[in-house]
Amino acid sequence: MEAPIDGRSGGRTSIEALRTEALTCLRCPLATSRRNVVFDDGDATADLMILGEAPGEEEDAGGRPFVGRAGRVLDGLLEGINLTRSSVWVANVVMCRPPNNRPPRVRDEIAACSKYLDDQIALVEPRVILALGATATRRLLGRGTLSGRLDTRPKVGQVMVVPTYHPAALNRANGRWGQVREDFEAARTRLAK
Repeated sequence: MEAPIDGRSGGRTSIEALRTEALTCLRCPLATSRRNVVFDDGDATADLMILGEAPGEEEDAGGRPFVGRAGRVLDGLLEGINLTRSSVWVANVVMCRPPNNRPPRVRDEIAACSKYLDDQIALVEPRVILALGATATRRLLGRGTLSGRLDTRPKVGQVMVVPTYHPAALNRANGRWGQVREDFEAARTRLAK
């Protein structure tokens, strides 16, 4: 079962303390096959959080989220709204690569990482979260409907969640590019308010 996002950081006072704990996590079976825990990238004080599904092979090898082809797409989308990776917080629903890049399982893998994600959100305190793909959207909103719908989720105050397609899906389906650009622009507009 997914833990609520309620603004509490599990008693941790910093991202560094949370990262240190996460790097040695053995809570689920993914820990036995990973090369690296892929915790985060970017600015821990950012107003915009980018949330993906799980690390892929390149991310597992390098220990950073979105470094492969999907990462290059993400960087281009951020550039399109005048942001850079270093100006946002980038994380995933799970921090270890599922075998063969399959979606993470809810009962053990997502549940095991939930406290880390909730704590990241509480510590970073983003104003907007761009949820990339059905897994990230479902984890935050309890449903997997993508793109074009803005939702709020209580935390300390309100965090706007903008669901959109995962950059990897854009590599396979060109027809979604326009909608994803609109979603990134919607996130940028919310940040300006």
